[in-house]
Amino acid sequence: MNFVANPKAGFRWCGVPIALASTGAISLVALLSFGAYGAVMILGRVRPLRNAYQFLSRACDRLLDRLGQEVLQDPRDTPALRLMVSLSVSAIPIFLIQLGLGKPRLLLVIAFYISLYGLKFQRFVRMFSAKHLEAHRRQGYFSEKYDRVFGRYLEFFLGNLYGNVPELDRTVHVHLHHRENGGFDDTAESRGYDRTSRLDFLWYLSNNIWTVLGIAPYAYFKASGDEESRRRVLWGMARYYAYFGAVAIYDWRIATMYVLVPLLCMNFLSAIIAWVQHAFYDPEQPDDYFAHTATVLDELNFMNEGYHLCHHHRAGLHWTEMPVHLERIRDRMRESGSLVFRDLDFMGLFFELTLLRRMDALAEKLVPWEPMNHEQRLALLAKRTGVGTYSLR
Repeated sequence: MNFVANPKAGFRWCGVPIALASTGAISLVALLSFGAYGAVMILGRVRPLRNAYQFLSRACDRLLDRLGQEVLQDPRDTPALRLMVSLSVSAIPIFLIQLGLGKPRLLLVIAFYISLYGLKFQRFVRMFSAKHLEAHRRQGYFSEKYDRVFGRYLEFFLGNLYGNVPELDRTVHVHLHHRENGGFDDTAESRGYDRTSRLDFLWYLSNNIWTVLGIAPYAYFKASGDEESRRRVLWGMARYYAYFGAVAIYDWRIATMYVLVPLLCMNFLSAIIAWVQHAFYDPEQPDDYFAHTATVLDELNFMNEGYHLCHHHRAGLHWTEMPVHLERIRDRMRESGSLVFRDLDFMGLFFELTLLRRMDALAEKLVPWEPMNHEQRLALLAKRTGVGTYSLR
């Protein structure tokens, strides 16, 4: 179908201001997120505070473990329940209090951003992973008794706070991204860019806003004749735009700080994830998703998000089973030259690959299938991250 190339080229220039605005928004939020992390590290040295936090954390974990047995389809998904509860008792009350007060309050805005993104963006990482896996569940996480009220709670409710248009996960991610597997017609593919170039990432970011807003996926489904997905995306867009418009009518300043900034941050952060998850295209086998889907193994790896290739190979596989599945597909991964990195998450991969361009550091973290010296690893990374056989520039 070769859908992606032409729309991207047409969308690019009018998306540049959005790319710059997204960069500014994420810079502001990053300052607060990392600043809060530094403050917490200092407070953590105070033993009474640290002990009180650990006591409350363990008590909450025990309570949520019992609750998960009752309300979830699969109690193994309790980490997602913890996230939902945490956001529900922090970000939502802050937003409602702000709506009640009317005039934006600086401290409330700061608290809202920290509650959404967490320390060092860890809460966003958890949110992204949890809503990603929720999209592959027909009834979301909750058992039938509670699904009628809390069905797809992350995507259709909490996701609005993050600038996540409803249906982009359940429909676009499942029926577009997993259908195309990062291939030529995927709205998220990046082979027309140099993945080691910061300027190319900005071009990619300027295009990504049309996916975040649902416009590019809508065009994809219309071109492919998938009427059900097209209608669902249109309905999701209408719901989100109505939400944005209602807040803007109430107070444009609140809409700017509480809706527009998270939307711009979603554009930036989702672009990072799409950029690196399928960054390593092999020009000799351009259609093999095993070759261009990266696996990253780090300490956090919330709900095993780093096992991205396992997820593409078996999308319905429960996240707790992915490490075992990785062992099952090792031979095919070796044949395809699939890249695996250790001690690295996707955010770290973006920093090393694109922002800092520290290929030496990436070469050290690369886990090769055959013995390779440092120079051979560097040559492999250079081959797999340059501009592809066609370019959009």
